[in-house]
Amino acid sequence: MRNSDFEIRRVVFRSPFGWAGVAVSEKGIAMITLPRQSKRAAQEELDSATSPLAPALSREGRGSVKMLEKAAKLLRRYFSGERVLFDLPLDLRYYTRFQQAVWKTAAEIPYGETRSYAWIARRIRNSRASRAVGQAMGANPVPIIIP
Repeated sequence: MRNSDFEIRRVVFRSPFGWAGVAVSEKGIAMITLPRQSKRAAQEELDSATSPLAPALSREGRGSVKMLEKAAKLLRRYFSGERVLFDLPLDLRYYTRFQQAVWKTAAEIPYGETRSYAWIARRIRNSRASRAVGQAMGANPVPIIIP
């Protein structure tokens, strides 16, 4: 894929817990950074070379301005203690099918409930993949939306 296929918009904003960030493509939310102590730390996480999005991050990408504004607004409300329905699409195309299956299954867990990595592994029909499920959850680019 051409680099322009991955262009996204991003913003770093202050929350009650510190500086957080969100990145969107024209297809949906691609990444959220949890609150950090400094704006620079949140920005660096968005820029991180370990992120599959790193080559794509661009202040002037093709991501939807409206979607970016709505995502930041919803996250601010969430961090202020409101229960929020994140009704924006996700753009997880940058990740493996396995990771996407894990995150889709985790997203189906009802609010306030927990499940084990083994449970998720069984649900994605790979019962021996508990550790890999844990790694996928650790790499979750959209915490809060998929906890």
